[in-house]
Amino acid sequence: MNVRRQRISGIAMAATAALGLGTLTACSGASAAGNTDRFDVVASFYPMAFLAEEIGGDHVHVTSLTQPGQEPHDLEISAKQTAQLQESDAVLYLKNLQPSVDDAVAQSEIKTKIDAASLTSLEKHGNEVGGHAAEHDDHEDEESSGLDPHIWLDPVRYAQVAEGVGKAFEKADPDHAADYKANTAALVKELDALNTEFEDGLADTKTKVFVTTHAAFGYLAERYGLTEEAINGLDPESEPSAARVKELEKMAKADGVTTVFYETLVSDKTAKTIASDAGLKTDVLDPIEGITDKSRGNNYFSVQRANLKALQTALGAK
Repeated sequence: MNVRRQRISGIAMAATAALGLGTLTACSGASAAGNTDRFDVVASFYPMAFLAEEIGGDHVHVTSLTQPGQEPHDLEISAKQTAQLQESDAVLYLKNLQPSVDDAVAQSEIKTKIDAASLTSLEKHGNEVGGHAAEHDDHEDEESSGLDPHIWLDPVRYAQVAEGVGKAFEKADPDHAADYKANTAALVKELDALNTEFEDGLADTKTKVFVTTHAAFGYLAERYGLTEEAINGLDPESEPSAARVKELEKMAKADGVTTVFYETLVSDKTAKTIASDAGLKTDVLDPIEGITDKSRGNNYFSVQRANLKALQTALGAK
């Protein structure tokens, strides 16, 4: 059975319900999602929670529906989480990434609903060539829209989302609007600097092609003039066809590819098999869907910089 795609078991669901919404950081405290003396924000998964905390600062109490190390795409939230969602002041989520979250948000009476997907431009991506990212193979909502949700891996789009979140916070909690505005400006400035680091760091490389098991880097590839080749769609643990393996081996030789990338939260078996057959190395390229002890960094920026270094090494940056 594919562990990455395995639905949360009944035991895990019961544990999740018993614990309620997991807190993101120490400053979030141990209280439930709603009814605190701060602006209570429920975030769907790490990239949304990071924005909420950076922009909200001390004025917000942020909780995440997705626990550290939990694969976010297949999250099934509990009844208790849904009830606690109702008690919060705002929810920040990315529509079409987590269907159970979409359903809970749609049914909730929470006043401030912030859909990150509506705050920037999304594109349709395929699973190969030209900075393309795969559609989520077993998620009907994403397949029906055909839009790639991995916007947070592009610092420019992530900054656009941050600006929209900041404005939403200002409107929903006007008493702290000035601080939200200042925090948003500081975050956008840091994201702009990160964008410049990627632009400069990837401007002169021996090859522009990289191979991944998780086709999450379409926007990043597109932003910096790279080409992402996904082994077999989104799922890094699925077995690629013999034809796809042969195609990748041929492409690797032609384009000077040195490395097959995999992510921290799933098995590297497929990546290592492909790499071994093609005489390539393996390394981590983190989609930053969650931060764990295995992550190369403790927040969005440190992991992105680790990704940049990995890409520079693999692509032969000069």
